[in-house]
Amino acid sequence: MLLTYFLFASFTTAPETSVYLCNSSGGKRYHFSENCRGLSNCQHPIIKVSLQEAKKRGKTICGYED
Repeated sequence: MLLTYFLFASFTTAPETSVYLCNSSGGKRYHFSENCRGLSNCQHPIIKVSLQEAKKRGKTICGYED
């Protein structure tokens, strides 16, 4: 029974989507690709976070990826 639980849990866990942010106070967008041209002017570190975290921070999708 315990084995059944672990098998079920492993199939129902959705993979977490990662996105990229320009780690600056003025950054407003998230990007699915680290090489997105929307990040080309970023003068700060580019960080990888979950999509959920990016949305929690108030970020919206980059217009180049929409």
